[in-house]
Amino acid sequence: MLLKTNGQKAAGLIIAVILLLLLMCASIVYGYTDTTWKMAWDAFQSNNGSNEHLVITTVRLPRALIAAAVGGSLAIAGVLLQTLTKNPLASPEIFGINSGAGFAVVIGVTLFSIGNLQAFAWAAFLGATIAVVGIYSIGSIGREGLTPLKLTLAGAALTAMFSSFTQGFLVLNEAALEQVLFWLAGSVQGRKLEILTALFPYLLVGWLGSLLLASKLNILAMGDDVAKGLGLNTFLIKIAAAVMVILLSGGSVAIAGPIAFVGIVTPHLTRAIVGIDHRWIIPFSALLGGMLLLMADILARYVIMPEEVPVGVMTAIIGTPFFIYIARRGFHSK
Repeated sequence: MLLKTNGQKAAGLIIAVILLLLLMCASIVYGYTDTTWKMAWDAFQSNNGSNEHLVITTVRLPRALIAAAVGGSLAIAGVLLQTLTKNPLASPEIFGINSGAGFAVVIGVTLFSIGNLQAFAWAAFLGATIAVVGIYSIGSIGREGLTPLKLTLAGAALTAMFSSFTQGFLVLNEAALEQVLFWLAGSVQGRKLEILTALFPYLLVGWLGSLLLASKLNILAMGDDVAKGLGLNTFLIKIAAAVMVILLSGGSVAIAGPIAFVGIVTPHLTRAIVGIDHRWIIPFSALLGGMLLLMADILARYVIMPEEVPVGVMTAIIGTPFFIYIARRGFHSK
């Protein structure tokens, strides 16, 4: 359903906020440990130190906040990449940005034995930066310059390279393999609130910076020639957007590992609801991305209970059919 007027979009934004909060509450209540909505309320009003109250406040609350923040960040990064590259398949995972960030973290763990949150963050940002620079460099080779097809191929090549290197380093270091294997699958389980608070400033800059770029992205979406004719410094805007992608993708990977498909699915769903105005696409995508990851995380708790499926596996199950649909639609539209 397309929301046409600003009033409808504002109302839709309020509804999306409410749904996100409800899903966060559901994430806090539901899981292997049997709790109720009343228990959750009591845990925050008068915590008695019981196992249920501790699970709610120290395990599920951080998990819900992290899922919302990471899902929203990956969704915004997907919007920025799809606008910059004019490629409907663009996303942090398809373009190798998540893989690059993950590889850098694995290098840090295996070679330098990093363990603190700031080191994880900087390693992830460095890997994401290398991936972005590599994609643009490889995609620019040739007479035609940057094209959606060349960028996609460059991203696929870098994803395969980073994944192979990651596996190679983990094979050589079994201790590191045990430490990062579950993290590499993409998960918000077992993450402490401290890791979110440590990386929140980077994510916040990415969110606010993306919103500030929204009106410029509307012009950039018309094409480089038109944007330049309207006086837009396209090079500066692209650099700024790339920095936002690095902050959002690198921060998300440092917190939850490389989670796939949120950055592909969410922007397309958002455009179907609010159209092509980035001033609405970016906030809606943030909310829908958080909702998508929260729903995937809740489902992941019940698939093979009492064990849990990493949320990255659930997003892949949800996102793969959608990816195939977008790829086929893009192919047939040529």
